[in-house]
Amino acid sequence: MACAAARWSVSLTRQGLVQQGTGLIHGHPIVIVFPDTYMNVSGKAVEAVCRVHGARSRDVIVVHDDLDLPVGRLRVRSGGRSGGHNGVRSVCTALGTDEFVRLKIGIGRPASGVDPAAFVLAPFTHAERDNLEPVMARAVESLECVVLHGVQEAMNRYNGPALL
Repeated sequence: MACAAARWSVSLTRQGLVQQGTGLIHGHPIVIVFPDTYMNVSGKAVEAVCRVHGARSRDVIVVHDDLDLPVGRLRVRSGGRSGGHNGVRSVCTALGTDEFVRLKIGIGRPASGVDPAAFVLAPFTHAERDNLEPVMARAVESLECVVLHGVQEAMNRYNGPALL
């Protein structure tokens, strides 16, 4: 979510298994982290950053794609299973708990006959990127809401219909 780093003026630098940077959201300290690992082992990177910064699992917000949500729909959630998402499963394993916040961004299901793994790994087309700009802006707003007002308020505000 490079747009989050840009919105909060956070410069990212490569440090170990991640690109990361620190900043503030209206006086609240944050660390933005982009794992440079494969998604299936991204939990190692999250665990390492938590150790370095003294963060607990409840301080973590994982942003990820979700096949089971329509394109453009957001869902903020606190805790719960991985839902088959290998990256989330990796974070759960590395942290030893599923008690962290997730921001799921709907990408929808692939067309019949298209391998879901290939669908998820395919880059967005230019048209898809243009259509996702308002979704990503809303996703960044939802993250800010979690930090400033808590998970429940973010769920109330942002778990509604898709923008597309």
